[in-house]
Amino acid sequence: MKVLVVDVGGTHIKILCTGHKIRRKFKSGPAMTPAQMVAAVLKNAHGWDYDVVSIGYPGPVRSGRPFAEPHNLGSGWVGFDFEAEFGRPVKVINDAAMQAIGSYRGGMMLFLGLGTGLGSTLIAEGIVMPMELGHLPYRNRTFEHFVGRQGLRRSGLAKWRREVNDVVARLIAALHPEDVVIGGGNVDLLTKMPPGCRAGANANAFLGGFRLWGAGGYRKRKEPQRGKAHPTYGMESARVA
Repeated sequence: MKVLVVDVGGTHIKILCTGHKIRRKFKSGPAMTPAQMVAAVLKNAHGWDYDVVSIGYPGPVRSGRPFAEPHNLGSGWVGFDFEAEFGRPVKVINDAAMQAIGSYRGGMMLFLGLGTGLGSTLIAEGIVMPMELGHLPYRNRTFEHFVGRQGLRRSGLAKWRREVNDVVARLIAALHPEDVVIGGGNVDLLTKMPPGCRAGANANAFLGGFRLWGAGGYRKRKEPQRGKAHPTYGMESARVA
């Protein structure tokens, strides 16, 4: 099975297909609608052969569909029929969760993505729990306000790095993960990782997208019987170097 992975961000969209090593990238922005995204993906994926599609979405996802509009893109994402537009089976997952899946080595891992905002996902013994920690209150604003891209522009690099260290330390103290991975487009701006953290390669987002369809020991678990909980995902002996 050949997979096309689409990593949707607030400033750029990156794509990669099974059997290829070089990703393709194009601009997104605050006015981009899902229909525009699909059209741009189909144009940029010209010449690639794929059977299914994985989409990393920059917002909350429930039962494989966006259930809130993204903060940094246009409108119309909730209820959009991605499968009809792509003409192939599609799986949608939170973008931070997709990169977290590609970064996972086992145990309890916290993933934090430094980009347009602050992406976050917790994986505990193979169960993926996408979170929106960036929107939690912090100093009369939110974590994302200080460590997202606008916070970087507003504060400058040196102060932004201190803000990142403080936010990461607070989240570690609250969640007690065994492993902490910091990824996202701005991770390269950190000259030194916060204590107890490792850097995650942005390419892990593509690995996570491939794993959604079974590559690399990834499988989807049965949904819980109680209520209509989020679907959960399991990793079967995945160890990513």
